[in-house]
Amino acid sequence: MTYADSVRALAPCGLSCEKCLAKDDGAIAGHSRELLRLLTNFERHAERFAGMNPVFAQYPAFLDMTKHLAQGNCKGCRAGECLHKGCRVHSCVKAKGVDFCFQCAEFPCTNTGFDPFLQKRWQAMNERMREVGPEGFYAETKDLPRY
Repeated sequence: MTYADSVRALAPCGLSCEKCLAKDDGAIAGHSRELLRLLTNFERHAERFAGMNPVFAQYPAFLDMTKHLAQGNCKGCRAGECLHKGCRVHSCVKAKGVDFCFQCAEFPCTNTGFDPFLQKRWQAMNERMREVGPEGFYAETKDLPRY
């Protein structure tokens, strides 16, 4: 993993764009598309299966959610698209000329637009990146769940 790879994989805040549920070429969208392919036409059988196991009565909702996840409608935070609508990190790092928040002389700050939970997570991720570098942070977190 090179520095450039870590910039591609991680949002400026430290969250993994690769593992984001909205990322157009992310794992969640890809797996959802494959699941839809494998389940093509199953909706015709779901009602019958519900007679064997009531969980299949939920299939229409499952199908709707899977279709939504398969859309993957985000190009990534560095493309200016963030799932967190109040996020101000992308515009801030661009203005400051840095790739990640920890590289800014004003880190930590309160200019993120994040709720308290995400603000705390943002600070912890950036402090860790400052310690081990973005490449090390990516290596430590690449196999961990994002959520």
